[in-house]
Amino acid sequence: MRLLMTVDPEIEVPPLTYGGIERIVDALVRRLRVEGHYVGLVAKTGSTCPADEIFAWPGARSQSVTDTLANMWMLRRVVRDFRPDVIHSFSRIAYLLPHLRGPVPIVMSFQREPTPRTVGLAARLAAADVLTFTGCSEYIASRGRPAGGVWHGIPNFADTDALTFSPSVPADAPLVFLSRVESIKGAHWAIEIARRTGQRLVIAGNHAEAGEEGAYWREQIAPWIGRDGIDYVGPVDDVQKNALLGRARAMVVPIQWNEPFGIVFAEALACGTPVVSCPRGALPEIVRPGIDGFLIESIEEGCDAVAKLGTIDRAVCRRRAEDHFSARAVVARYQELYAGMRAKMERR
Repeated sequence: MRLLMTVDPEIEVPPLTYGGIERIVDALVRRLRVEGHYVGLVAKTGSTCPADEIFAWPGARSQSVTDTLANMWMLRRVVRDFRPDVIHSFSRIAYLLPHLRGPVPIVMSFQREPTPRTVGLAARLAAADVLTFTGCSEYIASRGRPAGGVWHGIPNFADTDALTFSPSVPADAPLVFLSRVESIKGAHWAIEIARRTGQRLVIAGNHAEAGEEGAYWREQIAPWIGRDGIDYVGPVDDVQKNALLGRARAMVVPIQWNEPFGIVFAEALACGTPVVSCPRGALPEIVRPGIDGFLIESIEEGCDAVAKLGTIDRAVCRRRAEDHFSARAVVARYQELYAGMRAKMERR
């Protein structure tokens, strides 16, 4: 198939630094090309993703009305010239307006909670079978369905091929907190769980210097660094992350918000590392309690979970990641969706 992918114009694909969606799209393009598809990409100028064709947005700001109009009409020209079988958008839904009643099926993917008004308007404007929505988890899809349209929960994926499976770790292996060090990620819970259970804890990730989250770091996290086996190693790159997760007894990230997905949880499982988190957002779709880790409602339950980590089979964690959260598994679901949408359009 000829597939046209779009992302917002602010960040290159792949990203030079931060850019979770752009990283996902880069990996998706690569895998789709391996599967034999011809893939075009509309992205920021300077993107180096190995798509078959790359088109640069003329407007650099998603929130600018002028840039939105310029990008909308540019996409119209690209669709006319590229002639895709399917458009898959990770960018603003406004760019798709000229195509909602056209002959090309469209997948609109959301990586965060969708705006009901925008979704509802697009669903009403779209011709039958043209527009399908996906969320990066069933949780996100469930948040979008009340606004209208057809929704599928298709998860994000981890680079399981690049993540090393560690079948066992020493008895004194540390717990790891790997995420942004902020209140909604639950670093303070992770510290308290480690202290009460007498476990070492390695904290990795960025933290804020100012505002409420800066105060959170200074008041609830920094005072414990270097005490009671709590260490902070700062941000880590992919190589460091692989080693950190592979040497951990468990990754403890007790989220305090509704996580849309959380690739790091799939990455931990790919290393064979159990996950201890909370049953919010997409976490119940990733972690099966007692099988891949534990979902906790309190610090006390977190301590109980740490005591039961020896019951978790690390090989089962790895298989979970390969079967459900690898590029191979997730791209297969997208290909099935593309084919089904194209078949429906051909029968119209």
